[in-house]
Amino acid sequence: MELYNGRPEDTSGRKEKEIKVYDILDSLHIPYIRADHEAVMTMEACEEIDKALGMEICKNLLLMPGNKALKTKELSQQIPTTRLSFASGEDMETYLNVTPGSATVMGLIFDPENKVQLLVDEELLEQEEFGCHPCVNTSSIKMKTADI
Repeated sequence: MELYNGRPEDTSGRKEKEIKVYDILDSLHIPYIRADHEAVMTMEACEEIDKALGMEICKNLLLMPGNKALKTKELSQQIPTTRLSFASGEDMETYLNVTPGSATVMGLIFDPENKVQLLVDEELLEQEEFGCHPCVNTSSIKMKTADI
């Protein structure tokens, strides 16, 4: 898998939402490394990408390390809420312009009304680098966690 610095030179055939992520990162002068790959739908499928990027891509359910188990009971007590559930594909598209398998913190750029609350696991904040999808699951990007 080949790694690239920044956005693709040729953006033809790429989705507008992916290009918008690169536009925003570039406008904020946030450097990032990109890997293009086949569509991935699970953390297990991301293992090859993790190796290429030299880090583990986070779970983008709530932004947590990819190897960490989600304990909904504990999380419910922390935020507090009585019930947690996964967003439907329709809600993911409506609020974050992403589809299942491509959930990402980058989707927040498509939520100008701040309807989605971002939760980040403390363990993730301790990591120097952060990896995620640029709103599509056919590319992955790595950048400094502090830049997010």
